Amino acid sequence: MNSALKNTALGIQHVLAMYAGAVIVPLIVGGAIGLTTEQLTYLVAIDILMCGVATILQVMSNRFFGIGLPVVLGCTFTAVGPMIAIGGDYGVSAIYGAIIVSGVVVILISGFFGKLVKFFPPVVTGSVVTIIGITLIPVAINNMGGGQGAADFGSLPNILLAFGTLLFIVLLYRFSSGFIKAISILIGIVSGTIAAAFMGKVDFSPVRDSDFFHMIQPFYFGTPTFEISPIITMTLVAIVSLVESTGVYFALGDMLGKKIEKEDLTKGYRAEGIAVVLGGIFNSFPYTTFSQNVGLMQISGVKTKTVIYITGVMLIVLGFIPKIAALTTIIPASVLGGAMIAMFGMIVAQGIKMLSKVVSDTEDNSMIIACSIGIGLGVTVVPELFAELPTSMKILTSNGIVAGSITAIVLNIVFNMIPRRKKS
Repeated sequence: MNSALKNTALGIQHVLAMYAGAVIVPLIVGGAIGLTTEQLTYLVAIDILMCGVATILQVMSNRFFGIGLPVVLGCTFTAVGPMIAIGGDYGVSAIYGAIIVSGVVVILISGFFGKLVKFFPPVVTGSVVTIIGITLIPVAINNMGGGQGAADFGSLPNILLAFGTLLFIVLLYRFSSGFIKAISILIGIVSGTIAAAFMGKVDFSPVRDSDFFHMIQPFYFGTPTFEISPIITMTLVAIVSLVESTGVYFALGDMLGKKIEKEDLTKGYRAEGIAVVLGGIFNSFPYTTFSQNVGLMQISGVKTKTVIYITGVMLIVLGFIPKIAALTTIIPASVLGGAMIAMFGMIVAQGIKMLSKVVSDTEDNSMIIACSIGIGLGVTVVPELFAELPTSMKILTSNGIVAGSITAIVLNIVFNMIPRRKKS
């Protein structure tokens, strides 16, 4: 096989590895905030396209932005819960206003984010990731039943499809390896949708009615609005994504034998911030590095930027073809719900993994974790707890993710950063 064909094949493999993660975020968020099929098709298409743009921004390197490593960017799962909450409380326009501002903040702090990292050690980021994963589980459960408000919610066909999809993913994950294991969720969703089609639960009209080609447009969902609480929420999400990306940068640097300097990190953070701003302008999502593609590079042994450039171009081309995006919108909610349990559970597992490394360091860390997750989950379950507080205070307490994150940050400062008095 000549090098061009080989690189193209590897590029397709990278697209497949990240595709499920890329399209499921718009499907979940769009479904939760009540978008029409046409709007959902556009949302999926623009998200795929912007994944490609964000990837190329990061792979290229110049004086201002781009870490210059073979890294693929996709929409961050940590933003799903916050975006659904913002959409429900403030509307779609507030989601994109908050995304744009959070991206600008990332660009502004990129030069000295290394100094801010001390406020986001694993005990804080692990708590935040765990809270986000836990708050997403109810979304998955509702979808397993057929979607909130569905006429056939909880029906036997929906339950069978949901648990059948989940079981297939689990078995595939357990008994396969390499690339098949990496895309087990994608295969599970495809298989579940095929099964649903035989049960007469798949409507192919969105694919039939969609165009073969469309142009993208900024502010498709209207002029963005800017609300303080959503902005704080999405800025926290962006900062957590930066912390996660930092780990990916160093992992890639180690794989490639390249020392990652402070200037490299700054350009990487700045590229991520630019990608987030563009995501807000074109009504897609915040973007972060995808670790599954790093794992794919380890499996394939090919770690060149050429392959990732090809991946980025492929994603951009796919984004201009609504029929491909429409294919993802025909997935029944129950099938998606079964896959969501695995995906969202993995977010919780990732948070627990991050916390497991620090929970036994000191008893203080246990207290930070206990209080932050307790507050985060508690406010999510009982949001009316702080209903009587002044509006200025409710900005920090109306959202479980914000409340839990701020609790973790403050307690980390109290327990781990303020010097203790020496005993006399």
